[in-house]
Amino acid sequence: MNAIWIDRLDALPPPTTRPLLGLDTEFMRRNTFYPQLALVQVAYDGEYWLIDPLAYDASGDLRTLIDGRVCVLHSASEDLEALAPLLGETPMQLFDTQIAAALCGLGPGLSYQKLVASILHIDIPKDETRSDWLRRPLTPGQLEYAAQDVAHLAGLHAHLTAELERRGRTAWHAEDCARLVRRAHQHHVQLDPQPQRGFASAADWSAEARTRLRRVLRWRDACARTLDKPRPWILDDAHALALAAEPPTTVEDLFARVRGQRALRGPQRAALLELLQAPVTQDEVSATAAIPPAPRGAAKHAVDAMRDVVRATATSLDLPPGLLCPRRLLDEFVVTQHWPDGLEGWRTTVLEAKLTPLLPA
Repeated sequence: MNAIWIDRLDALPPPTTRPLLGLDTEFMRRNTFYPQLALVQVAYDGEYWLIDPLAYDASGDLRTLIDGRVCVLHSASEDLEALAPLLGETPMQLFDTQIAAALCGLGPGLSYQKLVASILHIDIPKDETRSDWLRRPLTPGQLEYAAQDVAHLAGLHAHLTAELERRGRTAWHAEDCARLVRRAHQHHVQLDPQPQRGFASAADWSAEARTRLRRVLRWRDACARTLDKPRPWILDDAHALALAAEPPTTVEDLFARVRGQRALRGPQRAALLELLQAPVTQDEVSATAAIPPAPRGAAKHAVDAMRDVVRATATSLDLPPGLLCPRRLLDEFVVTQHWPDGLEGWRTTVLEAKLTPLLPA
């Protein structure tokens, strides 16, 4: 398959029309916080372009290509994260073929290869899945594999668009894709404001300890971004919980308790100790959201009843239950008794009236 290799500034052929844009990325993520973008594959107007972001600043080209076009990707969440630094505020009209396939009753989490085989009856080789995409030059096999990853997106888009329209789910799909784009952008530009909410084991902690846990988790995220190292290399979850629950009293105490954390060096340890020993203010406590506990007793029975309703509703709609409503959102709904943000939109219409009566008194 012939593909144009783009490895220098302003080398991108000028687009003359505004057709669909097939898009994919290859990236590596072994010892960094941010994915290391190694290649951007583009299918555009019958041509295939392999853009090398290691050779030049491709952000301007990509923003020009993406702005105002329907961008077709498969399982786009990680690609969007890898592209976020290059795209900035550029709006993207996403069409995710994996989400579309699930909404069309083809099953959850289908791979690109399986979807192409199922819909287009084309077999795609998988030989280069674990390649080192940062090396140069790329092999002929890698180049072929990379081009194949975008070559069939337009065909999938045509089939899935028609099926979504037939099922009356075009708006559902557009809503889910827009949410995916928003999440990727938010993840890139801001820290999670309430990361402690994901630690149910700390739900019954004192307000002071929960506030310290929020401090530590937000510091860990900021530090991981600054150093470009994985969060667990800075501080894994077990250490974060233990330190927030029982802060160290001295540098020596902290050093003994965090031994083995690969990216936690002297400056980071000093900052962490200061963070842990700083008094907790009432304003911080007020700004720290409560942690939803794991459902127990009547709440757990309510979750089980809701899961039955979700499964039955999903079956009637020919949808994967996990796509319709993930279990964690049922837990959140039952414990907080507030409709989760993750179920806003079309899921509200489908589920809220069925699930609300099942809340425990």
